[in-house]
Amino acid sequence: MARRLQDKVVVVAGAATGLGAASARRLAEEGAQVVVGDVNLAGAEQTAGAITEEGGRAAAARFDISDDASVQDLIAFAVDTHGRLDAVHINAGAMDAVSKDTDVVDIDLEIWDRTVAVNLRGHMLVTRHAVPRLLDAGGGAIVYTSSIASFAGEPKRPAYAATKAGINALARHVASRWGRDGIRANAITPGLILTPEIREGAPPEMLKSMLARTRSPRHGEAGDVASLVAFLLSDEGSWINGQVVNVDGGTVLR
Repeated sequence: MARRLQDKVVVVAGAATGLGAASARRLAEEGAQVVVGDVNLAGAEQTAGAITEEGGRAAAARFDISDDASVQDLIAFAVDTHGRLDAVHINAGAMDAVSKDTDVVDIDLEIWDRTVAVNLRGHMLVTRHAVPRLLDAGGGAIVYTSSIASFAGEPKRPAYAATKAGINALARHVASRWGRDGIRANAITPGLILTPEIREGAPPEMLKSMLARTRSPRHGEAGDVASLVAFLLSDEGSWINGQVVNVDGGTVLR
């Protein structure tokens, strides 16, 4: 495998399981020194341990993306440990609230506020603390995990969709504000990805129905997202900035 991120210092914010864990492992395979951040410290340590067992370099750190001081500590940990920060992948999400994200008439305001705090405000917090450190390093890259829900127009999950649309806008803001200073910011919008959790919990008929909505013979895998994250964070993606990129098997054409 090409080592496009050799010796780059990368924070993956939200990497205990699922897409974040897969991306952290891929970044390490490409030579990055990865800081695995998550509110689930045991999961973050498991991801970091798997990376080191495979010959990569990683360190785990607990942080709460909804808490400003905690986010600041995560970025400081990366810089204190490695001397600089080159890239950030922000992947955390309030998945515990998704099943209660009904519609704007019925949704519990605590669910709405929790989703905003993690999915949008939290991404802003990581960005505001990471940007100065990236500037110190002469530039760098940020990749946000958004979702095709940000423009699909679903009858449910308004908080999830609104916050993901906000992430897309945040990426464009960062690209516009600091692009000439060497900072790139892009968002990826996955469709259904068969993480281990989804494989175990999703009814087969639902998966079959969702596959029928795509223009692909298969469901998405975590590696599909991880490979794009690695590309966008690497120098090979250096002329891509402020974009929202679908990774959905052709579910949404735009």
